[in-house]
Amino acid sequence: MRRAYILLGVLLAALLLAVFATTPPGARGVTASAATEFSSARAMLDVRQIASSPHPTGSAENARVRGYIAGRMAMLGMEVSTQQGVVGLRGTAKLNRWTGRSDPPPVLTNVIGVLPGTDRSLPAVLLMAHHDTVWGSPGAADDTTGIAVSLEVVRALRERGPQKRDLIVLATDAEELGLEGAKLFFAEHPLRQNVGTVINMEARGGGGRTTLFQTSAQNGDAVALYADAVARPGASSLSAYVYSVLPNDTDLTLVLAGPYTAYNFAFIGRSGLYHSPKATPERLDRGSVQDMGGQVLDLAAALLAAMQMPGRAPDRVFFDLFGLTTITYPVWLGWVMLALGAGGCLAALRGGALREIGGGAGRTVALLLGSGALITALNVVSMGTGKPDYYDRLAAIPRLEAMALLGGIAAFIAVMGKGSGSRAASSGALLPLLLLALAAQAIAPTAAYVLVLPVMLGGIALALADGDRAVAIHGVVAALVTGHMLALGHQLMQGVGPTMAGAAALPLTIAAVTVLPLWTPLPQRIALRAVGALALAGLAVALWVRLDAPADTIAAYADTKS
Repeated sequence: MRRAYILLGVLLAALLLAVFATTPPGARGVTASAATEFSSARAMLDVRQIASSPHPTGSAENARVRGYIAGRMAMLGMEVSTQQGVVGLRGTAKLNRWTGRSDPPPVLTNVIGVLPGTDRSLPAVLLMAHHDTVWGSPGAADDTTGIAVSLEVVRALRERGPQKRDLIVLATDAEELGLEGAKLFFAEHPLRQNVGTVINMEARGGGGRTTLFQTSAQNGDAVALYADAVARPGASSLSAYVYSVLPNDTDLTLVLAGPYTAYNFAFIGRSGLYHSPKATPERLDRGSVQDMGGQVLDLAAALLAAMQMPGRAPDRVFFDLFGLTTITYPVWLGWVMLALGAGGCLAALRGGALREIGGGAGRTVALLLGSGALITALNVVSMGTGKPDYYDRLAAIPRLEAMALLGGIAAFIAVMGKGSGSRAASSGALLPLLLLALAAQAIAPTAAYVLVLPVMLGGIALALADGDRAVAIHGVVAALVTGHMLALGHQLMQGVGPTMAGAAALPLTIAAVTVLPLWTPLPQRIALRAVGALALAGLAVALWVRLDAPADTIAAYADTKS
């Protein structure tokens, strides 16, 4: 019974850590004492003005928004200019599909503001966001938040006094039509030659933590500066790796081919609001605005004051530890961590029966495959027949997360409900993760930390955990790893859950292996009932998603080919 209470405490601690890690900071109001800090309340004043209605490229409302942005830049003491071009054929065709018309190519207009530095010969820092929206969406998050954050960052930096470098704000047009405004700027504008670092801001949804999810190549120096500068970070080299293999683009795509140091920030919570008519200022999470603004202000201030821009250096692993600090280390250190984990695991295997070791390893494999299959099957049920609406699926993500968690717990009890039985069996359970970590470290070393660190901590815990201290050591490791895996699972479901919910099986399995030494075996009858109840609950949620009416947040153009 004592162990059961300890396990409940560990799981509660893990849940609290995960909630803290995935919750944006509180919004900051307007006070004179905090004039040099980012205020989401100030930024929201701009959000309300810009996102009062949809403003796609070429529209009268888009012209109004451009005028407002230019006026705000002038009020902030910036040198303001514009750059015009014509949207290409593909972008024009996309816009006409949205509108149902056959209009000629519209004119796009970038708005550019420059806050002069004290030494204008130095490479400048550029903040970039797009001011256009898709058809039918006011775009309070995508990408009005990026524009408003840029303006508020400029205001806060002016309050701090003269900056060493120029700060450029680029409000691009026609991003939603194929990154046309960014293409024009980085192909033709003379200022592009003065830029040293680019910070891009995006959003897919209406809330959640802001994450540094992409950087320029050879990011060692860039990541080190971010880690030193940002007080409440949200960052992931795993996200950077995943995004690199996806067919997605932002304005920063054009930058990555150039000589610039680059950072890409976004939040993707409240995903149902992506490109939605409901993406209004009232539905935008103020904490997410504060989160993005706080990170961008910290980073921009450090870059503006830097003796030189971050150079090219070998890529580093990076991630935030529950939003408290940034952990970063060179890729090669992952091999050292794996050696420690393997050594600890082997030490714990000493004297264990081969049957125990093999049984532990087999259960981990069964859990990974079984939970993945079960969650995937539930996700297929949730989709129904025919091609599901992408935006309706985004709105269903909170329920899909619940579905995946129910399926994962059901699989855990079915496979590991009897417990590990011995330290050797627990070590055996860690072996498949060790093999996966070795493969990940070899193939994608900047993304491998999600496996490498749990394997290292789990192996060391198994080696040290003997006698009375075993429960305490395993408890600490389980709380930290499970908390991180819950946060990671949430991020995965936000990112790929609607189509690849089975991806949640990996963090669930990692958490399960670290929890296993604390698990109290369940009687077979209770285990079977629990598995059945959890699986049925997961199925009920899947059917709920499948059978309910389409979400009222679906994009206005969802019935067209976007």
